[in-house]
Amino acid sequence: MSEMFDITRWRPAPFLPEADARDGALVFVVAVLSFLACMTALGVIAADRAARGWADQLVGEATIIVRPKGAESPDSAAARAAETLAGVPGVIEASAMERERAYELIAPWMGDVADLEDLPVPRLVTVRLDRRKPPAVALLDAALRAQGLDATVDDHSVWIKDIKRSAGLARWIGAGVFLLIAGAAAAVIAFATRAGLAARRDVVEVLHLSGAEHVLIAKLFQARFARIAATAGLFGAVAAASLGAVLRLAGGGRGLTPVLPIAWFDLLALLPCPLLAACVAALAARFTASSIIGELE
Repeated sequence: MSEMFDITRWRPAPFLPEADARDGALVFVVAVLSFLACMTALGVIAADRAARGWADQLVGEATIIVRPKGAESPDSAAARAAETLAGVPGVIEASAMERERAYELIAPWMGDVADLEDLPVPRLVTVRLDRRKPPAVALLDAALRAQGLDATVDDHSVWIKDIKRSAGLARWIGAGVFLLIAGAAAAVIAFATRAGLAARRDVVEVLHLSGAEHVLIAKLFQARFARIAATAGLFGAVAAASLGAVLRLAGGGRGLTPVLPIAWFDLLALLPCPLLAACVAALAARFTASSIIGELE
């Protein structure tokens, strides 16, 4: 009698098992994709911050190229230009660049020149502007011409436009990469859903003939793969946050390099990763299961 079947201990086997031998590979793939998506997000955030920093610096500065006229020496013309611009409203400071520093800037373009004194090398004047109310280029140019100076004002507007355009391009590329990764994750989940349905096709047919709605069956796959993707997304986010912390520490508190500065609060952008991974997996599993089960009707 002890070996007799006890119905009180019987539990129906779940349609989908709690664990599957293939779950490890699926978690690994989704975790890797989540890691790549998180690193893409960190790269875009760092690039955007760097671009804004460069643009802010250029907005508050201007460079004046001064060419001497007549018997006036280049140094004298540069000093006079600096003195003139210092009195223009909106100019905080104007100073003539040292001759040696000016030579260093043009040396890469001129090559190994033994003596630059014989060449008509223009002098540069650096101007620091009021960021809140910077003077217009026309105002600076008019002030220089009023003193009889042959000078060109460069307010770095061309460079600022290039920086903003590059930052926008980086954001679009990051968004494109993120969508590709999301698509790859959805394809992986769809493949796993198809495999799960194929392994249980007979049970699905019986349930369907018994009157079970395909939406209910699809929800089982949706919930299962959402949990798996959320776990994998958490692993990927933790790995990306760890690498981001290492890159910041390796750069002496500014990120891997000053070109791509990473801040500690940037890591907070990785928090939604498990939720986003779960949403992508749930949608992919739901649509795939509904499509396949619908074919039985």
